[in-house]
Amino acid sequence: MWLQTSCDLKFFIDSPTPFILMLRPRSGAQQWIASEEYMLYPSVPAFEFTDDYGNLCQRLVAPQGDFSLSTSARIMTADSIDQKPGGSFVDIQSLPDHVLKYLLPSRYCESDRFGDIASDIAANQQPGYDQVAEIERWLHTTIRYQPGSSFSSLSAIEVNQQKEGVCRDLSHLGIALCRSLSIPARMVVGYLYGLEPMELHAWFEAYVADRWYTFDATQESKKGGYVAIGYGRDAADVAVYNQFGPASFPIQQNVCVRLV
Repeated sequence: MWLQTSCDLKFFIDSPTPFILMLRPRSGAQQWIASEEYMLYPSVPAFEFTDDYGNLCQRLVAPQGDFSLSTSARIMTADSIDQKPGGSFVDIQSLPDHVLKYLLPSRYCESDRFGDIASDIAANQQPGYDQVAEIERWLHTTIRYQPGSSFSSLSAIEVNQQKEGVCRDLSHLGIALCRSLSIPARMVVGYLYGLEPMELHAWFEAYVADRWYTFDATQESKKGGYVAIGYGRDAADVAVYNQFGPASFPIQQNVCVRLV
């Protein structure tokens, strides 16, 4: 399907503030970026680099006063999510080098603390894709998805304790459970067509059967319309903006995804 995405952020900056932004999607196996626009108001020099996870990042210094940015893109994305019931577990010694980092505990995904829980959840499943699918089902029925309930990132342990959270929180717990079974898992942030309420979204991917597969415990059914902006170990790696200095939060944020 063809989608038009847009994201507008507006800040009021107390003093000149360095930013690192991550708002440009890139073409890959599941999406093709046909055209895009990226505007800064007022215009300031911006420098782009690719981070350790392959994400396109922009660094700049926002001037004092009103500062806003506007991005839009026309994207062809998959009509449906690829699934692989029975997909095999990949032995650690056979994993590509760049995937190994997604096996380890990270700031918000304490996978070394979930071995028993993950084993209980996936006890009757074939190692690999079916185990992750069962984790996704368990998250959907056990952890209440509550948009707007969390404004700061919660760790997987905290999410499991409070039994509710936003999309980011459910992803953290899913990632931790997968990694505790020696299945590489990573967080993805981006857009989802038809999401209610419409905002930036987070989900997770697991590496089984020699590739990454998408899982999203916040949705009732499998569907297409996902557009990835960034990948990382957890939310610390996929923030759409990081600032350094006095905290400035968006005074206005608008996200739109529509069919074209």
